[in-house]
Amino acid sequence: MIYEELRGLARRYMRMERPGHTLQATGLVNEALLRLVDVEQPWADRAHFFAIAARLMRRILIDHARAHNSTKRGSGQPNVTLQEDRVPSNSLVSHDIIALDEQLIHLARLDKRKSDVIVMHFFGGMTYDEIAEALGISAATVHRELRLAKAWLLNELKDHEHSAH
Repeated sequence: MIYEELRGLARRYMRMERPGHTLQATGLVNEALLRLVDVEQPWADRAHFFAIAARLMRRILIDHARAHNSTKRGSGQPNVTLQEDRVPSNSLVSHDIIALDEQLIHLARLDKRKSDVIVMHFFGGMTYDEIAEALGISAATVHRELRLAKAWLLNELKDHEHSAH
């Protein structure tokens, strides 16, 4: 049952990747499961497990993108589209996954909870209630943190895009 949920999560990730990506959803799940075995932390609950799995999958995709870019020196970076089915008009769209990762790391230094909320929601596919449970906050706080984190990320990614040109 967990494997199928992880595959659904991996398929969601892979939809955000560039066309022709060499990593498949099943490979992403298998790699994440291998890394989950090495995590020496007890799972508090289901939401905690999937939050950790989401972070691991994100890390695997970032590592894969970096490896891909190192073989294509000077070529374009892969794009990722972060789209929230419920709010497509306000979603993060077509941003370089490595730039996105850098900004998420920067956001985590400024406000770890906002970074966790955005990772769990967009990369982990977790609902507001699941995130609230994993972080010990209310669903309303999740909503507020997600809105602020999205706005901050969009601004930082826009600035990154302008400075790259």
